[in-house]
Amino acid sequence: MDIDSRELRNALGRFATGICIISTVTDSGRPLGLTANSFASVSLDPPLVLWSLQNNSDVFAEFSTPQFFAINVLAKEHHGHSGRYAKKGDHLLDPEHFTPGKFGAPIVHGALVSFECELHATHDGGDHLIIVGRVRDMQRREDGEPLLFYSGNYHHLA
Repeated sequence: MDIDSRELRNALGRFATGICIISTVTDSGRPLGLTANSFASVSLDPPLVLWSLQNNSDVFAEFSTPQFFAINVLAKEHHGHSGRYAKKGDHLLDPEHFTPGKFGAPIVHGALVSFECELHATHDGGDHLIIVGRVRDMQRREDGEPLLFYSGNYHHLA
């Protein structure tokens, strides 16, 4: 049975996810952010997490092999950040949106949690690259509600 890619995308969209900004610093020192909802935990020991990068991303070179990166889980007030850093060609992080983390990756102000990761492994994932990071540090808020994505739209907890 052949699966229509549009139908598959719509079906996958029925799974509610959180939204993250993946952030890194280029070799030339530019802080970049990319919106993603493909975040998942992998292991507690060692502490590993993953996210997936589209192979045709305009920032593939910068995000496919950084030594350090951060996964910033967004709160509902980050709706504007999510939309902005999802756009092709608009990945330079606004200096007002972040501070450098312990390992240099940008930490988004007010994120529910930020995982500072060291690149652990990458794996072919069809039209995506699966990026596994070893968590080296993390910062989390004690309050706040997540920004959610479901069926092609943003949502909040009721």
